[in-house]
Amino acid sequence: MQVQALGYVGVRATSLEDWASFGTRLLGLQLAEQTRTQLRFRMDDRKQRLLVAEDAGNGAAFFGWELADATALDAMAAKLEAAGVRVHRGDAALCAQRAVAGLVWCEDPLGNRVELTHGAESTAAPFVPGRPISGFRTGVLGMGHAVLWVPDIDRMLGFYRDILGFRVSDYITQPFRAYFFHCNARHHSLALIENPQPKLHHLMLETYMMDDVGQAYDIAQEQEKRIATTLGRHVNDYMLSFYNYSPSGFLVEYGWGGRTIDDPNWTATEVTSGPSLWGHDRDWTPPDQRAAAKEMRMAAAKRGERVPVQVLEGNHQLRQGECLWWDQNVRGAAE
Repeated sequence: MQVQALGYVGVRATSLEDWASFGTRLLGLQLAEQTRTQLRFRMDDRKQRLLVAEDAGNGAAFFGWELADATALDAMAAKLEAAGVRVHRGDAALCAQRAVAGLVWCEDPLGNRVELTHGAESTAAPFVPGRPISGFRTGVLGMGHAVLWVPDIDRMLGFYRDILGFRVSDYITQPFRAYFFHCNARHHSLALIENPQPKLHHLMLETYMMDDVGQAYDIAQEQEKRIATTLGRHVNDYMLSFYNYSPSGFLVEYGWGGRTIDDPNWTATEVTSGPSLWGHDRDWTPPDQRAAAKEMRMAAAKRGERVPVQVLEGNHQLRQGECLWWDQNVRGAAE
């Protein structure tokens, strides 16, 4: 009955027009509906994945996490109530707004609104991206991942790990403390970073092709103060990505090549050479953390640390062997 995927996210924004442009022209989302008070974006066959509501403030409004069916949803609601968490049942109007068959919601220990759902609605209408891209990697992996800043990770573990059923993928302690959690084969659908200021830190969207990320990076560089974290590659989930400042203040990671994991055989370990193998210079971190992260990257470079590229069928071609030394090394490693 555990959570299976991140289904949708709702955010607040002071300017819908800024979000309409950012969502379509940079991220490549499809603007499925625009009213005076709300935007609804698609990124695949689902009716909606990202909802942006006009508000006096900015930031996250709710997170929609999917369960298998109505039975699993009822069991999760009972588990939450048994743990002392107040659970609210979504009525037909709310379910229609979220395009799901059933919904309950509660708050995590920091007051983030967590919506648990089943039966998300799809549409036969083709996905039409806001700019030419190959599409987004979603399906059973969900829409991407969400990362929260939290003052105390240990306090949050009881809710997300012990009740909702997230499993720890790995964790880091330097240059900041962070835990990464999976609920399907995506390396992480949720992460918690310890920081005294609680808020949504970033959402991640993963494209099918590396060039989608590179072209987005070019577009972002043309926009003043849009890039928050330079192009780089993560050590733990292997994602090639960069981060943008969204119109709501939180970051959006735009990536390719994310790692999938074999959950039954997975062992959570501390990642000591990250958080990034290269790149990902973060202008939002304190100077000491920024210096520590750079030192870790340079140490990885001196060691010659490498991680494999994660590719899908259809977005790569095997190169013909042209170097005897390389062929011998690869053959020797395989044998």
